[in-house]
Amino acid sequence: MASTATYQPERYSFPSSPLANKKAVVGGAGGKKYRFTVLTDRLVRYEWSKDGTFEDRASTLAVFREFEPPRFDLTEKDDKVTISTNFFTLTYKTSGGFEDGGLTVTVDDETWKYDGKSYGDLGGTARTLDNANGRIPLEPGVLSRKPYSVLDDSKSMLFDEKGWIGTRVDGRRDGYVFAHQNNYKLAIKDFYALSGRQPLLPRWALGNWWSRYHEYTATEYKELVNNFEDDDIPLSVAVLDMDWHKVNIPPQYGNGWTGYSWNRDLFPNPPKFLRWLRKKGLKVTVNDHPADGIRGFEDQYEEVAKALGHDTSKKAPIQFDCTDRKFMDAYFDVLKQNLENEGIDFWWMDWQQGDRTKLPGVDPLWVLNHYHYLTSKRNIARLDKPLTFSRYAGPGSHRYPIGFSGDTYITWESLDFQPEFTSTASNIGYGWWSHDIGGHMFGIRSNEMMVRWVQLGCFSPILRLHSTKDKWLSKEPWKFEPAAHQAIKEFLIFRHRLIPYLFTMNVRASYEDEPLIQPMYWSHGKQEEAYSVPNQYYFGPKLIVAPITSPNDKATLSGSVKAWLPALPDNRRYIDLFKPTMVYDSGRYINLHRKLYEIPVLAPEGTIIPLEMSEVLNRDFPTGRRPFRHGVRKRPDIHLKLVVGTDVSFELVEEPVTQDGQADIHPPREAFVSTLITWDQRHGVLCIHPERNGNGQSRKWLVELVGVTDPEVELAVTSAGYRIEEGNELHNAAGQSTYVALGRIDSFQGVELHLGQDLQLDVVNIRTEVEEVLYRSEMEYRPKDTVWRLVTGEGEGGDVKERVERLKKLGGVPASVKRAVLEVWGADGRSEGSAAGLDLDVEEREQQEEDFEDLAMEGITVRTVDGDIVLVHRSH
Repeated sequence: MASTATYQPERYSFPSSPLANKKAVVGGAGGKKYRFTVLTDRLVRYEWSKDGTFEDRASTLAVFREFEPPRFDLTEKDDKVTISTNFFTLTYKTSGGFEDGGLTVTVDDETWKYDGKSYGDLGGTARTLDNANGRIPLEPGVLSRKPYSVLDDSKSMLFDEKGWIGTRVDGRRDGYVFAHQNNYKLAIKDFYALSGRQPLLPRWALGNWWSRYHEYTATEYKELVNNFEDDDIPLSVAVLDMDWHKVNIPPQYGNGWTGYSWNRDLFPNPPKFLRWLRKKGLKVTVNDHPADGIRGFEDQYEEVAKALGHDTSKKAPIQFDCTDRKFMDAYFDVLKQNLENEGIDFWWMDWQQGDRTKLPGVDPLWVLNHYHYLTSKRNIARLDKPLTFSRYAGPGSHRYPIGFSGDTYITWESLDFQPEFTSTASNIGYGWWSHDIGGHMFGIRSNEMMVRWVQLGCFSPILRLHSTKDKWLSKEPWKFEPAAHQAIKEFLIFRHRLIPYLFTMNVRASYEDEPLIQPMYWSHGKQEEAYSVPNQYYFGPKLIVAPITSPNDKATLSGSVKAWLPALPDNRRYIDLFKPTMVYDSGRYINLHRKLYEIPVLAPEGTIIPLEMSEVLNRDFPTGRRPFRHGVRKRPDIHLKLVVGTDVSFELVEEPVTQDGQADIHPPREAFVSTLITWDQRHGVLCIHPERNGNGQSRKWLVELVGVTDPEVELAVTSAGYRIEEGNELHNAAGQSTYVALGRIDSFQGVELHLGQDLQLDVVNIRTEVEEVLYRSEMEYRPKDTVWRLVTGEGEGGDVKERVERLKKLGGVPASVKRAVLEVWGADGRSEGSAAGLDLDVEEREQQEEDFEDLAMEGITVRTVDGDIVLVHRSH
């Protein structure tokens, strides 16, 4: 007998366990209008229902409610229910609803009273940055300066037992209180346990994406890709904005914003064009604005209509209706399947038409994100992992990477907000934002701003260049001035070199609940300073990035940022990976100044960072050049950056080796290929351990001792049958680092390098660094001599503290120059004559008043109002 089972596409199946353990539930039976579920000793669900029935389906926020019940105390007396754990006390007056103090949760000495709102004062993220010109309001996350935070889930979309969308009963209350007492990482772990972990990204998504809203022809796009190749800049993703499809359509069909038919005037042979991109190593995504449905001019109109039983006699449009399962099946399994068969890898969902449908609580963006991500599993053979690319729809959106943040203005204000926006998104578990690097529209053209934005992009979750349709606006690196072009190029190349590190962090994010980017307070929540640097963030477990998001100073010709360096054990220090001649004592604020081609990326002593060995533009060390290719390598040769100073280990993680070539969407953590790398500070031994789960393939290694140029470095290698490449044993690069070039190492064998006992970072040379600052500074010449004497003590009396104070009060020297000099002078407490530990701040107003005093001595009177100059008069 033939089966009558209905075919269920894979998109209607996803992991979930929404029904809570009965032992964790209080109320909800016997006509009681309340139900509480103690999920952990710090996380509780609250529900109220007028009819005494409650919701057990998965919501967009809460997919996994089946926790192991924690220990809790329950008291039900008179008209009051009290639930207590070691971390919170919930009280409910059963005589009424939750409002007006009916439901409270006390954590430490703070009490939350139900108000129907989410609460998380450290912020989460937002649906979009569309039209943003700087800061915008953020939705709450699950982190708060108070000992609690709240996510109200009363109006979210649901999923039924068949994987289709569901709606809520109006008037019910549903939400979650997180009682984590500023233990932010534990709060995020509980959030992921409730809502699902971040999925793994495919390795190729971590490279450079090219996108531009422009009417490319196939020939032009090929020329573009080849131009990147000629400029030695690798790409991994090719994005086609909406002009891939027909835009100039017959007026009876409306505008051309929505479309699914290739514009064959631009792309005469789409499959051939897409094959060419794939041979170049690129994945392809195309833009989709689906709101206008499938109209009569579309190539697939008849085929989709047939699948839906739609009357085509009058060319009536097939309306977009994400609440109609039959429509969605035709949308995915006819319309999009045919286009994917031609070579489109995944979809850029550009939904901008609001959050309403004919079903209450069903947001089209949620439906599109959820089902596009799950449907992409059918292309796993070429994607490696499921993927979509769309805007943030609300808590739970982290399950559908990657996020498209929308169309920002091209201004310094937009750039300045983006680091904070990216890091606070982790407060709601959303770790994979993709921004329009360089901004999207309006604003100004600025070579300098573009460089700073690309630097931020290099140390962002995703690096995607993009811009709007404008004759004067495009982001090709070679279209900028030479210095900017070179800097952009270097950071785009460096981004691809970061992929071994980024993929390891990708695995860490998915399996260990640690997003790539984290605000400083995640690790230093009890230190007030951590909340004062919103643009500074951790990039992985150790690197601290302090991006420069304002124009270069006219005097120092450098950008600057005030950074906070958390205290390290044993007074250890930080080194800047892009300026390794600068080493900083920890446990203080400091103003960092960097040239256009530098960004502060600080690594503490005891750091290992694996990079792909550069095939081009490695100004640090000549490693030779292989044939250039776009895309990413799954097993590159490794350039290992080692910051000495204390013991450290790092596990390099790579994709599992599969026997049949089939990708596993979420393999067991122990299945990944891993290489443990350890540094023994006392004995000076670097060990690259035998690879685990690999296939024995060898690779080259280049070891860089960052900021170590000590000529006493010794080199010995222990490994049977191993040899160092002749002529490349040791190399010192421009007084900044020492390199050890290794030949191919058998991955099953490993190697030990004996580099010298208790190696230390070079001491900052105050004279050399200050001399460079003063030489470059565009200011009067004579005061430079005075500054030099104060720093060096040559011809100037007084101890270091006295000389620092005299420098701060010195007239005729811009405050920015003073700060740049004091940065160097106070960086490293080991330096001779160091000013470390002293007050190095220079206030603008004090500087202005000192300059005015100098002018007065020259007979010039300056009048100000609220600090602004309103009159300058020279006496005769």
